[in-house]
Amino acid sequence: MARVPASQVLVLGGLTAFGPLALDLYLPALPALTRDLGTTESLGQATMSVCMLGLAAGQLLFGPLSDRYGRRAPLLIGVGAFAVTAALCALAPSIELLLVLRLLGGLAGACGIVCARAMVRDLYDGAAAARMFALLLLVSGAAPVVAPVLGSQLLRITDWRGLFWALAAIGIVLFAAALTRPETLPADRRRAGGLPATARSVRVVTADRSFLGPTLVLSLTCTGMFVYIAMGSYVLQDGYGLGAQAYGAVFAVNAVGIVAAGRVSAALVDRTGPRRLLLAGVAVALTGALGLLAGTLFATSVWAVLVPLFLVVAAVGFVLPNGTALALDGQRERAGTASGVLGLAQFGFGAVVPPVVSLGGVTAVAMAVTILVSVLAGAAALGLLRRPAR
Repeated sequence: MARVPASQVLVLGGLTAFGPLALDLYLPALPALTRDLGTTESLGQATMSVCMLGLAAGQLLFGPLSDRYGRRAPLLIGVGAFAVTAALCALAPSIELLLVLRLLGGLAGACGIVCARAMVRDLYDGAAAARMFALLLLVSGAAPVVAPVLGSQLLRITDWRGLFWALAAIGIVLFAAALTRPETLPADRRRAGGLPATARSVRVVTADRSFLGPTLVLSLTCTGMFVYIAMGSYVLQDGYGLGAQAYGAVFAVNAVGIVAAGRVSAALVDRTGPRRLLLAGVAVALTGALGLLAGTLFATSVWAVLVPLFLVVAAVGFVLPNGTALALDGQRERAGTASGVLGLAQFGFGAVVPPVVSLGGVTAVAMAVTILVSVLAGAAALGLLRRPAR
């Protein structure tokens, strides 16, 4: 297989990292943010949830736009807007304004994710695409390693507002990186039409079982990770007594698991194919989810939670690149739209499930049960996968 330019992997990987960057950097400061703005845990957690809603809805918005206008122009607009909204978050005087800004930041950041994913589909097919997505995961997977550690260290010298200034600076760097990317969708392959044409494209994509099956498996299984991201800071810090520094270290170790699994996936995909690796990822996630529930119910040590959580999170390194490659494999003519629908499902579940569960209180058992149900739903969706041709 031809060698992929390192610069392409770095830039596209960085652009797909908007989700973890926007969500993970200020995770260690969530309890402090909640206290400083005089709000509740539920509303403090909602600053993440509305960002995920923006990341979900924005992908459905920018995906079809990138099919019509090309990848580069929407990409630059979205990345620039992300940097601006992050700076405004640092100045927010109330939880209400912060929620609005976080929603807008999610919408803007979604453009980087959806356009980078569509660019990969423009350039690669089949196992090559799965390998490329796995390589991107090595870069984007570094974001959840670096972000919470950076956030926890920055908290030594600043407060949660300073973390948003740091996020704005990262947005500026990514904007400069996006400027280096050429257009990957020629004018003769762009799809004309307005809202009716977009709606037709969405219907065609969602009616395709070869897209729907992998999308549901990926989205439902990865919801377990989003539940951990949303509830883990409260469970581990308030419930098990970890400090902000220790929590950042735990988050980094889990993210290293994603990167390591992604590296293994990239090495194996040419021989085994993305379908088998997706099945393996779901199996690992299910093992971890069962162990997590047992640990929260029958043990008091934090290690009974940390070890199975590692399995749940690391499994994303198999599920995400291979599920994405399978979902987009037959969508070359609608890569932007398909990427947008995929992102809507992935981040939509992650945005809705944690705050709904948190209404009953943020506890270790509630987190474990929700993760297990999500992964079980992803495993059930495996039945929708088309069997490989013989």
